Amino acid sequence: MSPRNRRTDAFRILGLARRAGAVVLGAEAAREAVRRGDAALVILAADAAPGQVGKIERLLSHGSVPWRRAGTRAELGAALGAPPMTAVGVTRTGFATRLLEELDAEADPREGETRALEDDQTYAG
Repeated sequence: MSPRNRRTDAFRILGLARRAGAVVLGAEAAREAVRRGDAALVILAADAAPGQVGKIERLLSHGSVPWRRAGTRAELGAALGAPPMTAVGVTRTGFATRLLEELDAEADPREGETRALEDDQTYAG
C-alpha cells in the first residue's frame, strides 16, 4: 500500500469545495473575499509572482484569515478545473478546516512516518 499523499487529498477537498460553491478563484477574488470577511482560508501557489503574493500577504497580515502555500499555479488550477491559479479563497469553514488539516500534515514530514530502527535494535530474521 502506498503512503497517503496529503497534498493530493487536499487538492481533492479543494475540488469538492469548488463544486459546492465554496471557492473564489484568483488573486483579486481572494483579496476581495478577505476584505469582505468571507474568506475562511487563502491558498497561494508556491510559484506565484512575488507582486501578487505581496498584495495578498499584506492584506492577510492585518486579519485572522489563515493562509498556506500549496503546489504550483498549474497544480492549483488543475485541482479546480481551471487555468493556472495564483491564489484561491475558501469561503466555508468546514472545507477550510479540512484543508488546513491536510496541508499542515503534508508540511510536517513526521506525520505518518514509520519509525526507524534504533541503533541497538537488530533484525533477527
